[in-house]
Amino acid sequence: MMISIRDQCDDAVCAGSHAGRTVLGKLLALTSCEPSSPSALFLDFSEVEIATVSFLRESILAIRDFLRSRKSNYYPVLTNANQQIRDEFEIILSLKNEAFLHCHLESDGRKTNITVLGRLDEKIKHVLNVIQDRGEIDAGELQREFGAAEGVQQTAWNNRLAALAAAGLVIETSRGRAKRYWSLLKEG
Repeated sequence: MMISIRDQCDDAVCAGSHAGRTVLGKLLALTSCEPSSPSALFLDFSEVEIATVSFLRESILAIRDFLRSRKSNYYPVLTNANQQIRDEFEIILSLKNEAFLHCHLESDGRKTNITVLGRLDEKIKHVLNVIQDRGEIDAGELQREFGAAEGVQQTAWNNRLAALAAAGLVIETSRGRAKRYWSLLKEG
């Protein structure tokens, strides 16, 4: 699903916590019907010139936190944001020591310039890169391939994968007690 933030904000300048909370209400209404399978929720900033830290905190981070807390099948992705908006988002993400996916979504649906905004621990970032390269993985595979070199047990891999899923950076699926983690976005 793609949601135009310009349409929700009714302005090319999205500023202030009040405007952010107003947009959050609209985003909550638009995401009230849950998809049957995991799906990217593209929050499109293509027609937005400016978005302030307070707006982003009260709208984009708030919808992400709400959706992740209810284990939604929606995974928010900042989309088509200009450099100024990405810089503003980096400020709040860095202060909160959090991360968020950004990409450019082309008119033909291709996803390009996939980046992680904000901060990720280097070990967690390594796991995210492995998932993005392979498409999917589980803690056992990580342990077999990297456990000896890292000097950690499978629990460490489970914790890193769970942190990525909690942040909405990867998709977590369960089959009984086994969990697999999938890349949310692929280039192209």
